[in-house]
Amino acid sequence: MAEAEELVEPGTLDPDAIVTPGIFVKHIFQGSGYEKRIERRVVRAAGVGD
Repeated sequence: MAEAEELVEPGTLDPDAIVTPGIFVKHIFQGSGYEKRIERRVVRAAGVGD
């Protein structure tokens, strides 16, 4: 089962950009009251902290 923030029409997304193989997803639903909990990526300058 996969929860999606937004449902789009088939063919809208590039298949090479999908990281969850479709073989593992049997059901999909659009969540409500979605709270996006994505970690913030932090990049430090090269050589700092080595």
